[in-house]
Amino acid sequence: MRHAFFFRAVNVGGTAKLPMAELRALAVELGATEVQTYIASGNLIATPPGDPLAFAEQLEADVESRFGFRREVIVRGAAALRAARDAHPFSIVDPRFSYLIPLSAVPESAAHEKAAEVPAGADEWALIGDDLHVRYEHGAGSAELDVARLLRALDVVGTARNLRTVDAVLALLG
Repeated sequence: MRHAFFFRAVNVGGTAKLPMAELRALAVELGATEVQTYIASGNLIATPPGDPLAFAEQLEADVESRFGFRREVIVRGAAALRAARDAHPFSIVDPRFSYLIPLSAVPESAAHEKAAEVPAGADEWALIGDDLHVRYEHGAGSAELDVARLLRALDVVGTARNLRTVDAVLALLG
């Protein structure tokens, strides 16, 4: 079954350069089939050769050894990604202002209380299982909510994708 492998923080802000052609080649070397990428921000769609989580861990290790940096990879199958997209709790005025942030795990309940203290201004966020949903009132470039601080409070790793990107990845997953 095809899965989406979302790399955290690649090819943004001048750090962690990961050429998508080389990522596709690496995935094939590791035994994946039906390999595609979507835009240059670390969205790999592939059928892994076995357990998707083990494949993600191998991708993390091999990217570190080849490119000199370690970035977490969050995995979602088509059904889980579709369910997360469908569960987005905020009105979508512009899909570029609404984000899905797949998380590495479901945050502990004590972390919810700590996260509630993170100022959001006019922005909104909601935690649904192992997905964080965010809607920026004026776009991510003018965000009042500090998502990095929110993730630290939740004590999990996540990687943000706007709903336009999520929809494109879902289309590639089929």
